[in-house]
Amino acid sequence: MSKDGVTSGSGESRSPTARDDSVVLHEEQATVSKRWAGVGSLRARRRVERGKVRKRFPRDREQLVQERVPVSEGDSGEIETLPDGSISIPLFEEELVVRRETVLRERVVIRKENVTEWQRVQAELRRERVEFERDDSA
Repeated sequence: MSKDGVTSGSGESRSPTARDDSVVLHEEQATVSKRWAGVGSLRARRRVERGKVRKRFPRDREQLVQERVPVSEGDSGEIETLPDGSISIPLFEEELVVRRETVLRERVVIRKENVTEWQRVQAELRRERVEFERDDSA
């Protein structure tokens, strides 16, 4: 404070002759900050369950089926593919005559046939599960 009892808002003394119509105002401001604080913990565990399975399952496979067919008149004697996808293979044999010659005797038709078999399967199966355990004491 000055001798004449006048102080400015900044704490400085002022003379009464220097007339200033302004007043210095101060204001407080809040500063907010953040920080992480532990509130607990969570533990995850993986558990594996095992179980056995015993069951019959169908399983397809291919096998050959043969059919012997007599030779028809005008047979070419060549391997042929039939309209259904089968293969016709000619078989020859020798026929004894005054002279020897190869004569077409029969054809063998080979085709695929699907056969379903049942096969027993035995296995151990695993299934994983997750368990959570929470600790709020921290």
